[in-house]
Amino acid sequence: MPYSFFGAAGVIPLDPLPNLIDQVYARILEAISDRTLQPGQRIRQNELADKLGVSRQPVSHALHLLHRQGLVAESGRRGFEVTQLDPARIRQLYEVRGAIDALAARLAAQRAATDAAGRARLDLALAAGRRIDRKTTLAELIALDVEFHRAIYQLAGNPVIEETITPQWPHMRRSMATVLSELDYRGSAWAEHADIARHILAGDANAAEHAALAHAQTAGRMTEERLRATDDVAA
Repeated sequence: MPYSFFGAAGVIPLDPLPNLIDQVYARILEAISDRTLQPGQRIRQNELADKLGVSRQPVSHALHLLHRQGLVAESGRRGFEVTQLDPARIRQLYEVRGAIDALAARLAAQRAATDAAGRARLDLALAAGRRIDRKTTLAELIALDVEFHRAIYQLAGNPVIEETITPQWPHMRRSMATVLSELDYRGSAWAEHADIARHILAGDANAAEHAALAHAQTAGRMTEERLRATDDVAA
C-alpha cells in the first residue's frame, strides 16, 4: 500500500500561522508531485482540511495558489481537481530547461575551481543521490533530483538562473515523477548526474554544457513519450 502523505494517524499537525498557508500549499504540492493525488482526482476542501488538522481557510488559499500555477483546475461548485499533464507542454518546458541547465553547467564549471562551498554542495547532492535504492520513495527521489540541479544553479553564480526556473519547478516535479517511478531510469538518471558533476568539477565547461543539455533532452523525451503512451491507452 503506498504511503499516504497524510500520515498513518490520518492527521499531521502543522505549525501555527503565519506560515500555515505555505505549509498547506507545500503539502498539497508534494501530494500532486508524487501522485498521491492523481491527475483528474477531485479535491474536497473540507476533507483535506480535516486530514491536515486545519481550517478550510488555509486550504482554500493554497488551492487558489495552485490554481494560478495550473496545477489544479476548477471542478464543479467551489471544487478543484488535479490537472492532467500535457505532453506538448512538458516538451516545451524541457526545451527551455535544457537551455537553462546547459548554461548553468557551463558557468558552474568555470567557477568550480574558486567556489569551495559550491563544490561541496554539489558533492553532497551527488553523494545523496548515489544512496538511492528500490526502497527510496518517489517524493525522496524528486527532492534529491531537485537538490542536485539547484546545487549546479548555485555554483553557476548567476541568481537569475534559479529565479527563472523556480516558477516551473512544480510542473517539473510532476514530470519527474513520470519517469522516476521507473526503476530502470533511476539509476541511469544518477549516472547522467554523475557525468555532469564530473565535468563541472573538472572545469570542463564544454563537456558540462553538453552533458547537461543531453540529460534534459533525454528526460523530456522520455516523459513526453510516456505521457502520450498513457493517453493512447486511456483513449
